[in-house]
Amino acid sequence: MLVIWEVGENEALSHIVRRGQTLAHPELGHSVHVEVTGLKSDRPYWYRFRIAGYDSTIGRSHTFPQPDESPARVRFAAAGCQHYEKGYYTAWRNIANEPIDFVFHYGDYIYESGGSKVGITPNSTSFQVLRRHVGPECYSLDEYRRRYAQYKADADLQAAHAAVPWIVTSDDHEVDNNWAGDSDQDGTPPDIFQLRRASAMQAYYEHMPLRLTSLPDGNHMQIYRSLRYGDLMNIFVLDTRQYRSDQAYGDQFAAQGKDVWSSDRTMMGREQEQWLFNGLAHSDARWNLLAHQVMMMNLAFRKSDHGALLYSMDQWSGYMYSRNRLLQFIRQNCPGNVVNVTGDAHRHFAGNLLLDGNDSSPVSVEFLATSISSGSDGGGDNDSFSRSVRRENPQLMATTDQRGYVLCDVGRDVWHADLKVLDKVTQRDGKLSTYASFAVERGYPRIQKA
Repeated sequence: MLVIWEVGENEALSHIVRRGQTLAHPELGHSVHVEVTGLKSDRPYWYRFRIAGYDSTIGRSHTFPQPDESPARVRFAAAGCQHYEKGYYTAWRNIANEPIDFVFHYGDYIYESGGSKVGITPNSTSFQVLRRHVGPECYSLDEYRRRYAQYKADADLQAAHAAVPWIVTSDDHEVDNNWAGDSDQDGTPPDIFQLRRASAMQAYYEHMPLRLTSLPDGNHMQIYRSLRYGDLMNIFVLDTRQYRSDQAYGDQFAAQGKDVWSSDRTMMGREQEQWLFNGLAHSDARWNLLAHQVMMMNLAFRKSDHGALLYSMDQWSGYMYSRNRLLQFIRQNCPGNVVNVTGDAHRHFAGNLLLDGNDSSPVSVEFLATSISSGSDGGGDNDSFSRSVRRENPQLMATTDQRGYVLCDVGRDVWHADLKVLDKVTQRDGKLSTYASFAVERGYPRIQKA
């Protein structure tokens, strides 16, 4: 099917600067991935598609500054975990209205599970789902495609896509909950699971703004990559699913035994780790953003006042050898200008990154963006987990179980971050507010309250 695309310098598209046509191949779900060249740097553009006499909604994008340009600031929103059944996408409508340069989507764009009438909150209370998934749990390409089509029918999500460019990476639910490398959570033989992975990755590529370099090759997809925003910021988008070792201790919350510290287990894989180290070592930007999926802070908590200290085996705390190699490299090669922005945990976290519990000098900082809707309305910041994790981890500056996003405003010397929250996502038009604001000074890797 033939698709005509147009790019213009104004919202009315009365001044078209680039135009072309391409085929929407059925083998790729009738999607097109146009890579436009010859545009001016650091300015907005508008675009649309035409097919069979119909025009798409006009979208807005924005080109990045060239590497030799020196922008004064860049603003972006970090968000993800948008379970369709658990809440409305009010956060996306708010993001669409923010004066930002791009969105970083950290993953869990869809949830692969089948439809359900009842949901369960992290506090084990049940609630009636707002809108149900169509179809069973996703395994085939058609089922994944249908799930993306259902999610993308949401008007608030469409508005965010049309407002600004997106930088995306995938996490687990684009394939299967907490998958790792060639392993799923159900013990499926690797060669069988790879068939599901291939279907999921093709559907992800079809529906995301990705270049041809990310076109899947069977069950593998090139997701980690770097982008540059003038001389202000290098962006390293990581992939912590395809190359990681299987989670230790059955992927349960557990104490950090010897397997967690084993040099035989990896989070990124050797090739991706070396790519990242090379990129950081040669970076001459004012800031380096590590944009990835899961928490890097090594946070402990107790289920009861006298219970054992427990850690997540799905986060970097379950891969301490890989985590400490990365932090040691940052300390030695680019101290003071690396910021981590992550997600997946369905609550906001902001804190300092330490090599170990006895290290009082942070190596880097982390802002973890809460979910768009996963977890429903949430329980605030005074639940038993919040109290325990704050008590056990002095490096943690803030956490709350509410929905929303992180808004980053990055200047040449100070990085500001606002933790945005909604009072409700189970009702439309929830009220947006700022839970906490922080600042990081370049050369001083420590979060300060703003």
